[in-house]
Amino acid sequence: QLVESGGGSVQAGASLRLTCVVSGYCFGSYVPGSTYVLGRFRQAPGTSREGIATIDSDGSTAYIESVKDRFTISQDKTKMTLYLQMTNLRPEDTAMYFCAAEGWGGEGSWLDESRYSYWGQGTQVTVSS
Repeated sequence: QLVESGGGSVQAGASLRLTCVVSGYCFGSYVPGSTYVLGRFRQAPGTSREGIATIDSDGSTAYIESVKDRFTISQDKTKMTLYLQMTNLRPEDTAMYFCAAEGWGGEGSWLDESRYSYWGQGTQVTVSS
């Protein structure tokens, strides 16, 4: 189970930190020696869900160009928590944000939502100009 929090309504240029707590047994995540990928996605009204950042069990990260240098994905394994620090927010960042988790393996981009089995409930981020 993935439980999200941290969304809200802010002005352009502001910052927010999204939190996703991984509870229960989720593909062995945060079990010492397990390998996994955690992803952050967002979906604006009328659009498909977009992968924006990922982090794996080794701490390697990836971002799409539009959030690179503004967003930072990180994890605290002791707290079984995934973070997305968002700075310099823009109106086009307005969306429902989701976290996702999957065990390592398979082929393809980890920014592809179809690769993930476990999802958070989502948290709304609204940025006004």
